[in-house]
Amino acid sequence: MGIYIIRVPDIGEGIAEVEIAAWHVQPGDAVAEDQVIADIMTDKATVEVPCHVHGKVLAFGGQVGDVLPVGAELVRLEVEGEGNLKETTAAQAPAAPVNEAKPATQPVAAAAVSVPAPAPTPAPVAAPRAAPVARPAAAPHAVRKEGERPLAAPSVRQRALQMGIELRYVTGSGPAGRILHEDLDAWAARGGVPAGGASIYAERHGEQAIPVIGLRRKIAQKMQEAKRRIPHFSYVEEVDVTELEQLRARINQVHGSARGKLTLLPLLIRAMTVALRDFPQINARFDDDAGVVTRYEAVHLGIATQTDGGLMVPVLRHAEGLDLWQCAAGVARVAEGARTGKAPREELSGSTITLTSLGPLGGIVSTPVINHPEVAIVGVNRIVERPMLRGGQVVARQLMNLSSSFDHRVVDGMDAARFIQAVRSLLEAPALLFIE
Repeated sequence: MGIYIIRVPDIGEGIAEVEIAAWHVQPGDAVAEDQVIADIMTDKATVEVPCHVHGKVLAFGGQVGDVLPVGAELVRLEVEGEGNLKETTAAQAPAAPVNEAKPATQPVAAAAVSVPAPAPTPAPVAAPRAAPVARPAAAPHAVRKEGERPLAAPSVRQRALQMGIELRYVTGSGPAGRILHEDLDAWAARGGVPAGGASIYAERHGEQAIPVIGLRRKIAQKMQEAKRRIPHFSYVEEVDVTELEQLRARINQVHGSARGKLTLLPLLIRAMTVALRDFPQINARFDDDAGVVTRYEAVHLGIATQTDGGLMVPVLRHAEGLDLWQCAAGVARVAEGARTGKAPREELSGSTITLTSLGPLGGIVSTPVINHPEVAIVGVNRIVERPMLRGGQVVARQLMNLSSSFDHRVVDGMDAARFIQAVRSLLEAPALLFIE
């Protein structure tokens, strides 16, 4: 028997180190050639590492969240034959200390993988782990997902309202957990305390330490770097999108069944790409180390996307050359790729300006953080219907704010304001979006 070492691969693109995102095996497992044994993460993507040979896992070179240089020992295997290490048996002591695997107690952001249970006697590791949460004995609470509506008849709801009982806390004893009048009576008899005696107003003292690893660590580092290096300034403008929404509704009515329904984003992307023709200093990237600003004719639009692991910014390339439906399909494609972790590398870097939107959660105003090394980001706030004076009359209009941030080192406040005003003019007179 021999020892075979699998090392951190050279992924290229100047990558010098990677972070272990997930383990798919544990010590003692038999592995086959080409079986995926680990996920490693770079600044741009998550990469699967296959096994090179048949063998048995002995130990790992690190745990989830550890950062290893290219060429470092990743996995140590026991194999038939001599292996690639000058050791004749697996019983010999390893040439260098190697941490046995201890799986993460928190989900890994960039790879949706269930980490297996730890080995029977794992060696201690230095990285912080999530502390167990001390909780009181569980009471049979009504366990519902956030926003889930409790099942109850209208008469039960009316009575609960009169009694001042919040149904989301009441455990239903009827079919499919339906809340009955008897459940309200039992709740009232206990003085508003769930069965088991634990009040919903009882003090709670649990704590949980969550290591900042994986994608979340990459996000933290990038946000810190952006705020440290870029002197942000924000500019907010109100936009009347009443005509734009009417146009969108008409387009969807005529073409929606055949070509797909449009959201606001494709129209906003079109407005940005048209306006950027006159503001090349905003569609740019600033290499502050070299002191060079590169302006681009192509609009490679970053689409800020919320994933299960955190914020990612996939890239819609050449947005200036896409029609509305191509924009819609492109945004959906890159966002889905980011959420599933299947986005190709070329769609995870190279953006020249970023668009961010929280949809109906967009709030009134935001101060988005620039995606370094870009020099601008445009943020979309939610649309609300508000009264507005037009021609001396108070009328209801659909209004939306654009909250944008710029790099003050290379974008002057006047240029930023003029750019947003140009976008506003296009959105408020949407016919101009299609006039060359």
